[in-house]
Amino acid sequence: MSEPLIRARGVSRRYLLPRETLFSPRRENVALTPTDLDVAEGSALGVIGESGSGKSTLIRLLLGLDRPTTGTVEFDGRSVDAAASARSLHWLRRETGIVFQDPYASLDPRMTVERIVAEPLWALGVDGDHAARVREVLADVGLEPEMASRYPHEFSGGQRQRIALARAIAHRPRVLVGDEPLSALDVTVRAQILELLAGLRARDGLTLVLVSHDIGVVQSLCDTVAVMKDGAVVEHGTTSDVLLRPQHDYTRRLLAAIPTIG
Repeated sequence: MSEPLIRARGVSRRYLLPRETLFSPRRENVALTPTDLDVAEGSALGVIGESGSGKSTLIRLLLGLDRPTTGTVEFDGRSVDAAASARSLHWLRRETGIVFQDPYASLDPRMTVERIVAEPLWALGVDGDHAARVREVLADVGLEPEMASRYPHEFSGGQRQRIALARAIAHRPRVLVGDEPLSALDVTVRAQILELLAGLRARDGLTLVLVSHDIGVVQSLCDTVAVMKDGAVVEHGTTSDVLLRPQHDYTRRLLAAIPTIG
């Protein structure tokens, strides 16, 4: 059996809270309890749960954007040390791309689309013709290459999320992470971005990690699901097993809360 591309062992995250008074004891907020998680190369993992369940905290630890209180994270057998300098983690940034929730806030309004999409190319020292790569990746996400000279305010929300996706894959990462990437979009645009993600994954062999409140999105796109509650993974398995035959009461409650049309 091949080794997982991403391996987390016993990772947890606790934050110290301010003292209520000068002499009161320090309190802690437990954002993530000790967690083990494997992500196989080429797979698609969905992470679901309520707000505050620890989903984004887990993703930040897997990407080396935050340092775990306990435990270790490895990427392709190499240790991820979030305490290391930004330059020493360039190798991890080359391997990963991320799309955030809000397409309006994640793009710098002062930069043209060409500069936005090319940003990871020059920041990570990627060789080659950056302008040509920008045109290529814009076409990949369904935008006209001529749009590269325009600014974010000239685009709709769906188009902005396509720009954010183009930036995330411009440097050809092996892992694409989406932190609620579809929640700010309307239903029609959401379906288009879902189809786009599925196509890119099939064509490029991307490993996908998707954080979402929308169980339908996870069901459409992901092979495996991790269900989180109160900073812990309470259920983990194939999408069909978890969503059709849930074992944990919390998973059953999540599924029961999905609106249905009689």
